[in-house]
Amino acid sequence: MSNEYKSEVGIKLEDEMIFKCDLGQIQMNDLFIDEYHKRSINKIGPNPSKLLALSVLACLASSFTFCVQKNNFSLSDIEGKAIITSKRNEKGFWRLKKIDIILNPKIDNPQMRKRADQCQKNFEQFCVISESIREGFDININFNY
Repeated sequence: MSNEYKSEVGIKLEDEMIFKCDLGQIQMNDLFIDEYHKRSINKIGPNPSKLLALSVLACLASSFTFCVQKNNFSLSDIEGKAIITSKRNEKGFWRLKKIDIILNPKIDNPQMRKRADQCQKNFEQFCVISESIREGFDININFNY
């Protein structure tokens, strides 16, 4: 059994700095990454920073949901928010400094709340995205002209 799994996604320039995403076999309407429009109201998709924050948020929400399910109960609902803090570095380039995550699981039963509190202690280990960012990982770039 291999300890490695590979998947592939792609992009294609549509117009200016708007990219159409290729998500492989996933059946959904088109997803666009929009770095062209400055005003959010004009964007036709998230910019890469918001897409990364959404990935962290969704991964953590899924990981918490997975944890509570492993503890034999389910959530009636969960919502969340990611707050992105960006700042220019010493060379003047924008960089993400932090992503604050707020999760709002709906748990009405006090007994279930105690079990959910237990999940708060270790659910993050199930999230591939947040833990990979924290640990750091290689990014290799190749150009094919």
